[in-house]
Amino acid sequence: MKKLMGTMVAALLLSGAVARAELVDRVAAVVNRDVIALSEVEKRAAPELARLNGVDPAKRAEQRAKVLKSSLDILIGEKLMEEQIRELGLGVTDAELDAAVADVRRQNNVTDEEQFERLLSGEGFTVKTYKEFLRNQMSRMKLVQMKVTPKVKVSEEDLKAAYTQYTKLESGDAEVHARHILVQVDAKATPEQVEAARKKALALAEEARKPGVDFAELAKKKSEGPSASDGGDLGFFRRGVMVPAFERVAFALKEGEVSEPVRTQFGWHVLKVEERRAVDVAPFEQVKAELENRLKLQKTEKFVEQYVQELRQKASVEVKI
Repeated sequence: MKKLMGTMVAALLLSGAVARAELVDRVAAVVNRDVIALSEVEKRAAPELARLNGVDPAKRAEQRAKVLKSSLDILIGEKLMEEQIRELGLGVTDAELDAAVADVRRQNNVTDEEQFERLLSGEGFTVKTYKEFLRNQMSRMKLVQMKVTPKVKVSEEDLKAAYTQYTKLESGDAEVHARHILVQVDAKATPEQVEAARKKALALAEEARKPGVDFAELAKKKSEGPSASDGGDLGFFRRGVMVPAFERVAFALKEGEVSEPVRTQFGWHVLKVEERRAVDVAPFEQVKAELENRLKLQKTEKFVEQYVQELRQKASVEVKI
């Protein structure tokens, strides 16, 4: 009787553990016979979910659900493609994988195994998990080359239309030559320290606007950034190069104008635009290859999405979340 009771207790404890495990790691979807766990979805969505920390709590739940759905759709697509890879025998051999890893090491100037392990660790991989990731990527690429790539065509008319769009975007833009003075703010600074730094930057902005003041010399003396020795010189830059807050102010200033303090993750910046100039548009032949590659990539992504949708319509996909 004691043995039976012991068995029953063990079974009850085990069932409780299973129940808790199901709560911790629910099934997110079943694709034919393959299961996608919620933990897989959350892992894939982790970078996007981390960005929601600063979102209004009232909207966070809705946005979290959207991010999880998007990540789940990607995982479902990958599962369906993996089935096709197995059916068509498109797996990657060890020799192909080793050659790809060697190529990655060569491109990153990696000379020894320890250096390679450190590089992968910085991206959240071990050598084993990276090889698994790379093998999966290469297998999917083989499938895409077989099923999708033959459909991707870029005509001369496509290229000329893309170039027309390119010239509209480029000719309407400009680049600016700017300098800045940085008052650094530590990432762990208190609100009082942030405000003190802002006031310091504000005083520097006022000083920079005084008649006869050389902004470059002021930057050399007062800036706390790495460009201080160059008088805060950032050279010419176009949109999309600097952090958004910095860029918005730089492109709104007139030549010779000094900004109010601008906050970035580095601290408070005081900007001065030295010069603005139009950007010359490159001739068609010079950018043709780049435009063709861009169009091929766009069309490939579109056809891959269509292909995955076709696979999904033929498959048994049950979404649980």
